Amino acid sequence: MNCFDDVCYSLISSAHRLFEATKMRHCSFLLILISSLLIGCAVNRPKGGTEAEVLYKEAEELIGAGRYILATEKLNRIRSKYPYSYYATYAELLGADVLFKQENYAEAAAAYIVFKDFHPRHKKADYVVWKIGESFFKQLPDTFDRDLGSAFQAIKYFTELKSVHASSEYAEKADERIGNCEEMIRNKEKYIADFYYKTEVFDAARFRYENIISEFKEPKLRAHAIIRSIEASAELGDAAYCRKNKPIYLSMLDPKFTKKFNSAMEDCTEQ
Repeated sequence: MNCFDDVCYSLISSAHRLFEATKMRHCSFLLILISSLLIGCAVNRPKGGTEAEVLYKEAEELIGAGRYILATEKLNRIRSKYPYSYYATYAELLGADVLFKQENYAEAAAAYIVFKDFHPRHKKADYVVWKIGESFFKQLPDTFDRDLGSAFQAIKYFTELKSVHASSEYAEKADERIGNCEEMIRNKEKYIADFYYKTEVFDAARFRYENIISEFKEPKLRAHAIIRSIEASAELGDAAYCRKNKPIYLSMLDPKFTKKFNSAMEDCTEQ
């Protein structure tokens, strides 16, 4: 059966059932029909030096036609029946690609990671790391106020791509992806800190702002966090905090925010 495309096999099975139902009547016609189907299926198969190669080429054609389930069956057949074939390894990778094309991104990420672990020196190693990052990136929510665990995973693998495969054709695109992920993370951290501040939970707000100050270097966001941490401290009546951190925060601050910083610092230290 593995010599035929599933569609051909289905047609042949139907013809066989018809042959049985007619109780040998019109047998010449039916035999000709079955023979034609056999020849047609054989002729339509791509050429290859081995059955594994033929199956792999068939899988590629099916993927190109968007017939992912049939393609997966072909790839699984290679891996089960020809595990030592040259095409067995490529069948694993192509199987992960199919999952990605089907938008099964969590499963695709897992498949690419397994491939990476078992074939760390594969010639397409940079592509594999890129696709792992992409699989996590595609799982990002539409808004930053939801779980961003996939953003951190995406950054991890895109960063690995840049450091281990710096000359890869995917490295430049990885920079863009990292930037997108980091922006979502920054926006979420600011959102949470501001929420605590607006609801007057000033100790939690200050803690969040301190994390932003230490983790992010974007000037406007850092200035916002520095000034808000001082304002939160003023609300908490913690002038000592403001005096202690004044020189530290001032050295980190973009000069264009100095006036607002000084005003917040004055309100805090005059208590």
